Amino acid sequence: MSDDDAILASAAAAGDREALERLLDRHTDLVHALCRRIVLDPDDALDATQEALIAVVRGIPRFDGRSRFTTWLYRIATNAAIDELRRRRRRPIPQDVVPEPGNAAPDRTDGVDARLDIDAALARLPEDFRVAVVLRDLCDLDYAEIADVLSLPPGTVRSRIARGRAALHAALAGNLTPAPDRPSERT
Repeated sequence: MSDDDAILASAAAAGDREALERLLDRHTDLVHALCRRIVLDPDDALDATQEALIAVVRGIPRFDGRSRFTTWLYRIATNAAIDELRRRRRRPIPQDVVPEPGNAAPDRTDGVDARLDIDAALARLPEDFRVAVVLRDLCDLDYAEIADVLSLPPGTVRSRIARGRAALHAALAGNLTPAPDRPSERT
């Protein structure tokens, strides 16, 4: 599939709109999943997904093939999601939000409950850990690709993933203590 992505990306960079559409169709769901897991709000995730896809369309002529297309795409999507988080922090917070009538909780299955538990645990992770864990465990990028996407040293990526996974494990095991933002200092 990655060879096919490379061919399509090369054609799209040269101006082939059909190749670009095929690439976007192929990867839109993964971009949305990445944005949803980083941003955590469904509406904001849709905004981040849209911004990422627009950035891909605008930037594809500059894609040079030095990295895999998906690595380039995930860097764009990650940046769009982080930008959306920054925009959200600047928005005013409504004081009295009244639930809309008729929005009863849907009937959930065990799979949906597990997914909600994971999303809740991800929400408690610091952003740096959440982004690294999502790129590794959802997008299946290797450590070098994540380091490239986040412009970090591979050791920092390994540390963030390990600490993020440990915090997720603790949260899913019932320990509701949030993960620390910074490593504790050793004496």
